[in-house]
Amino acid sequence: MTNCVLCKDELKPEEGQLIWRGDDCRVILVNDPDLPGFCRVIWNRHVAEMTDLGHGERDHLMALVFAVEEAIRHVMHPNKVNIAALGNMVPHIHWHIIPRFKDDAFFPGSAWSQKTQETQPTVLDARRSKAQELPIAIKAAIANLS
Repeated sequence: MTNCVLCKDELKPEEGQLIWRGDDCRVILVNDPDLPGFCRVIWNRHVAEMTDLGHGERDHLMALVFAVEEAIRHVMHPNKVNIAALGNMVPHIHWHIIPRFKDDAFFPGSAWSQKTQETQPTVLDARRSKAQELPIAIKAAIANLS
């Protein structure tokens, strides 16, 4: 697919930070001002559905998703972690791993719902600071998969 935003290899700084890249997948720390620690695991090749992958590829992808979730829980200490693979807007396999807090802007709705509240700026700043620890924690969690 020629216009797929997830097929491109480049990542603009305002979109986020590449944390890890393997032969099949990559992990991005998304630059979301309301949800610090939001990560995305993206299949490198343009594939629309999980069942388009082989069983080993599916297992590999989900192991990465769970490693990222584990790192997010360890670093961010969220009230909940949301994991989603929608693909309605971008039909390219990718998983969202989102730390959720009772005071985040969208709680208790999804990260794509209307804001229900404003998180205190000092709280967001502290979470953004903690999120800077995620690259090391995620790389370590992925290294432990081997």
